[in-house]
Amino acid sequence: MDTERSEALFKVAGRYMPGGVNSPVRAYKAVGRNPLFIKRAKGANIYDVDGNEYIDYVGSWGPMILGHTHPQVISALKNVMETGTSFGAPTNLEVELARMIVEAIPSIDLVRMVNSGTEATMSAIRLARGYTNRDKIIKFEGCYHGHVDSLLVKAGSGAATFGVPDSPGIPRDFAKNTLTLPFNNLGSVKRALEGDEGNIAAIIVEPIPGNMGVIIPKDGFLEGLRELCNQHGVVLIFDEVITGFRISFGGAQELYGVMPDLTCLGKIIGGGLPVGAFGGAREIMEKISPLGPVYQAGTLSGNPMAMTAGIETLKILSNQGVYKTLEEKSEILSEGIRIAARKAGIPIFSTRVGSMFTVFFTDIPVTDYSAAKGCDTNIFSRYFSEMLKEGIYLAPSQFESSFVSLAHTEEDLEKTIEATRMCFSSISP
Repeated sequence: MDTERSEALFKVAGRYMPGGVNSPVRAYKAVGRNPLFIKRAKGANIYDVDGNEYIDYVGSWGPMILGHTHPQVISALKNVMETGTSFGAPTNLEVELARMIVEAIPSIDLVRMVNSGTEATMSAIRLARGYTNRDKIIKFEGCYHGHVDSLLVKAGSGAATFGVPDSPGIPRDFAKNTLTLPFNNLGSVKRALEGDEGNIAAIIVEPIPGNMGVIIPKDGFLEGLRELCNQHGVVLIFDEVITGFRISFGGAQELYGVMPDLTCLGKIIGGGLPVGAFGGAREIMEKISPLGPVYQAGTLSGNPMAMTAGIETLKILSNQGVYKTLEEKSEILSEGIRIAARKAGIPIFSTRVGSMFTVFFTDIPVTDYSAAKGCDTNIFSRYFSEMLKEGIYLAPSQFESSFVSLAHTEEDLEKTIEATRMCFSSISP
């Protein structure tokens, strides 16, 4: 596999950008190589600057549920681009996408558009604090909610990849108001709430964590969080930036039947363009300016490009049978990977919810951050490189989710399973 042009570009990029990238995991340090530079994409495939073709299971880290450059989305974007890309004023497009979100997500009465998932979680936390007049929040180890100061404490994703759970530059006064607890451990939450009664504003959680790999919530965990929040007057925030419109049309809250007070969205609702949103119960959302005293604003919020891509994406996802198709494709792939590992004697713990999946290189169940961190990252690195050679593009980190799209064909899945068999055979002990 020739990557000469990518290597040359990476050297140039390092002169102008920290580490040569604009987001840490893209640097490929966790897998011991330099990154590929992507030139174009179509359907389930991406193509690098050297002309290599890959079946893509990153999907821009989740948004490309339809596949890349879907003709309906691209056509709509071309049309709206001719009318203007940003006005800093209300448009019918933001009203339409807001309507679609409110009708789809069970817990959302009102929604505010922003420009990223990080901005959504930051704003939701501020709103929860303003609504409750409390300062402290609870988050869970390995759950990544963007690079907000108060939330970048024992985070997953890039922080987990590089073994840096906290970041310099975060004042102690910020971090001290964040209580970090183990995911799937309801007892620790109960003790924290009882031990700090009246001071906890919110619990924020990825209902299905995807930034330490896909972790499945234990039966009763999410329901228990809802009950404890009710008992202690705490705002429950679901970070569905990844799972919103990915797991089902109504997100993880629809799948599990647990309603949060606030929901954070991103990725899919922008169809691949920069976007975020947060919404929830009317009583809470009416505390946001201009109706209430909690301030939040954004110059590019609700811009026509992101709104258009989101509208067209949700139109397609609302069609009957879409999520059944995604489920079937994802199960074929996951089962093929499990069988290949078993035959090669490679110890893995495979997790999947809907079209999100992770292959953990460990022989113990992965139900929290501690277990995820026990995975063999050296084997993962070899696995990643061997799969790349076979034309399979995976996230360059053990601590990430992979994604199946509607564009993946039966042939793509078969090729991926066969590549996995070959890969596992080559790295088998």
